[in-house]
Amino acid sequence: MLYYSHMKSSLTLFAISPIDGRYRDEVKSLAPFLSEAALMRYRVYVEVEYLIALRKLKPADQKLLRHLHEHFSERDAEQVKIIELETKHDVKAIEYFIKRKLSHTKLKKQLEFVHFGLTSEDVNNLAYSLMLRDALRQVYMPALQQLIKILKQQSRRYASYSLLSLTHGQPATPTTLGKELNVYTLRFQRQYDRLRHIKLLGKFSGATGNWAALQVAYPKVNWLSFSKRFVEHLGLEFNPATTQIESHDRLVETYQTLALVNSILRDFNQDMWFYVSRGLFVQHSIAGEVGSSTMPHKINPIFFENSEGNSGVANALLNHFAEKLPVSRMQRDLTDSTVLRNQGVAVAHSLLALTNTLKALSRVQPNKEMMLAELNQHWEVLAEAIQTVMRKLGKHTPYEQLKRLTRGQQLDQTTLHIFIDQLDIPELEKNKLKKLTPATYIGLSKQIAQL
Repeated sequence: MLYYSHMKSSLTLFAISPIDGRYRDEVKSLAPFLSEAALMRYRVYVEVEYLIALRKLKPADQKLLRHLHEHFSERDAEQVKIIELETKHDVKAIEYFIKRKLSHTKLKKQLEFVHFGLTSEDVNNLAYSLMLRDALRQVYMPALQQLIKILKQQSRRYASYSLLSLTHGQPATPTTLGKELNVYTLRFQRQYDRLRHIKLLGKFSGATGNWAALQVAYPKVNWLSFSKRFVEHLGLEFNPATTQIESHDRLVETYQTLALVNSILRDFNQDMWFYVSRGLFVQHSIAGEVGSSTMPHKINPIFFENSEGNSGVANALLNHFAEKLPVSRMQRDLTDSTVLRNQGVAVAHSLLALTNTLKALSRVQPNKEMMLAELNQHWEVLAEAIQTVMRKLGKHTPYEQLKRLTRGQQLDQTTLHIFIDQLDIPELEKNKLKKLTPATYIGLSKQIAQL
């Protein structure tokens, strides 16, 4: 403990989670949206906007109130925590914090309308959705968009870079690097579009979702209409039929989309790792960096590997969220609360996965010569084209003939051309087949790279 007391300037060294320790600098852009202080600020925002809407306050009073969340400070967050130590209730601490702030202002007559007729979940469900929405829009999605942009550029740049395919880990019909990259470009783009169009839901209906207390207090108010306007004012979609808690279905859709992005990212990282392993990408040597503590020659694809690891950690959380959050006993239990507190951890690991892939891409470049050399070692991949032309010409058992020649064999150009010369097919077709090389047998790959 004595050692710790001398290290207060390096608290990240003592963080239990690497998100707030080792990786703090890489994910700190999420802190204004997903930290505990951010949760407090978003709760204050919901409470303030509700009081403004409920009491139809004048512009000057609105400005005074909005100052509470617009200028919510670290000291304010500390004050909320002190209040919570007494209340043992986080949302009630927010209510008391606001009341204390207003008690010496001209709004002191409005104190008992703070958190009027609400349950904690009315504030929490809106706050958590707003936090996630803003974190995705302002931090995560721009990073995903940057990855899509880079992959699109590289897809077009490398559209004609012929590449040996591997199916089941074995040489297969050639493709191009650009085409393979564009497969991922379009996969990521679909999920980006899905994230962009998901509109999170919000409830604002009291202790068990029926506005009971509010209806008793003000029976002439159309609380359904009021709540719909309020939730939509915050930029969310109104959910009119809930229990005490919002059902979290749209949150789950969002988490599942993030998880799918992470799975696609994992797939991409593994492909890139194998391309590097095959020598088809060259890694840049950075002065001062060490690849191995004992093997000086090593340059390891650590950022692809780091990304893969972080995407897995993120998905362990995201998939649990998706399974847990739609389920609650009767009108509510508290299991969703502790789960939702971890959404920032899941998003942070997702962001780390993205940013590490971006770093990895900036450190590699394709080795076109190695790609061609690898292709030239596998002329047997043209067997597919030869037997298909023979089938077109009505020849007997072409697949079986090529199978005998090529299965499990590594052929060169000479052996394959001897076979073609012996075929009973028109010279025009023979010449066409003999002009084929593994590097030119790429079908529509160039066009697909441009999509």
